[in-house]
Amino acid sequence: MIKIAVMGYGVVGSGTVEVFYKNLKSIEQKIGDDIDIKYILDLRDFSDSPYSEKFIKDFDIILNDSEVKIVAEVIGGLDPAYRYVKSLLQNGKSVVTSNKELVAEKGAELLKIAREKNVNFFFEASVGGGIPIIRPLHHCLSANEIDEIAGILNGTTNYILTKMAEEGTDFSDALSQAQALGYAERDPSADINGADACRKICILASLAFGKHVYPKNVHTEGITAVSTEDVQYCKDFGGAIKLVAWARKEEEKVAVMVCPAFISESSQLSTVNDVYNAILVRGDATGDVIFYGKGAGKLPTASAVVSDIIIAAKMTGTSKSLYWEDSSELFTVDYKSLSNKFYVRLVCSDKSKVLSEAEKCWGNLNILRRNDELPNETAFVTESVNEEKFAADCRSISEYGEIKNIIRVLDY
Repeated sequence: MIKIAVMGYGVVGSGTVEVFYKNLKSIEQKIGDDIDIKYILDLRDFSDSPYSEKFIKDFDIILNDSEVKIVAEVIGGLDPAYRYVKSLLQNGKSVVTSNKELVAEKGAELLKIAREKNVNFFFEASVGGGIPIIRPLHHCLSANEIDEIAGILNGTTNYILTKMAEEGTDFSDALSQAQALGYAERDPSADINGADACRKICILASLAFGKHVYPKNVHTEGITAVSTEDVQYCKDFGGAIKLVAWARKEEEKVAVMVCPAFISESSQLSTVNDVYNAILVRGDATGDVIFYGKGAGKLPTASAVVSDIIIAAKMTGTSKSLYWEDSSELFTVDYKSLSNKFYVRLVCSDKSKVLSEAEKCWGNLNILRRNDELPNETAFVTESVNEEKFAADCRSISEYGEIKNIIRVLDY
């Protein structure tokens, strides 16, 4: 009999317990052994739960119980999750987690401890919810050199942008709808400011490129500045606005960014709508591979947690392929050295003057149109330009008009 514990009984934790017992018979068949949850750790009382006898409030009970071999951490955040997980690994217990913040910030350290103790630290549920992506990266695609990863990694922002595009809803109303439906938290800042997507692309980039990419070193922009006007201009461009997280090799370094972007309608990412996520992996042998599905939610995420429990229960030692080294900030390319095309929307008193100056800075412009365009408004897409130069040029252009928004144009 394999004994496990679950730490946290919120949305994902309760879903994990639900999926575990619902499919217990098939889980045991897959493992080839009996398995049960011995403890559920939570500070709250659940006296009405059918599993009430399993609830405890003292972490040390799990830590010091030699019968417990696998622990699912679904508390979230860094404290106390980091202290708990580190202690469990050091004590020779395997850990599975859905905690993207923990993996993005402490993954290299925790994977090293797991390898030293010959146990496992699994985190399939930390990226993409129920979409398999972590295991495919280090198993199924291991014959490839991964050149690039890009994706729509946050369902909340994708829902908001879909509403703005399909129904003309403004940002604040679309956010309110997302909160009413449970897609957005009461405090949605981690989603709409890009932090959630940043943590996920850091995990994917670390695994794909072999060294830890820390969120603090990633240029991150959210969607709060995107307006219905921008959405309309993007339709004239022939595409959709998406919050895209991407990472690619740059010789011995990696370039990583999270930003709203114009994506051409010819891209598979442009048609990913509502709360769905999609992750594009570009390998040297496979070319582009797309992983698609619901990126969050109670049961999809719980499914990934339980899957990791099954794999951990079947393992006889530590995973050799799920690993990356620590790194410094020098591993991440300064985004200012990169080049991109840019969409620019501005208001001005003299369009011809502004466009003339913009062409001097950025070459031929793709002028965009929209219905109900204001007489003093203009929008265009530039040719590819260095990020640092573009920022300096914008300061010059601002003398001729007020820049209302800037959005990158990405080719995926």
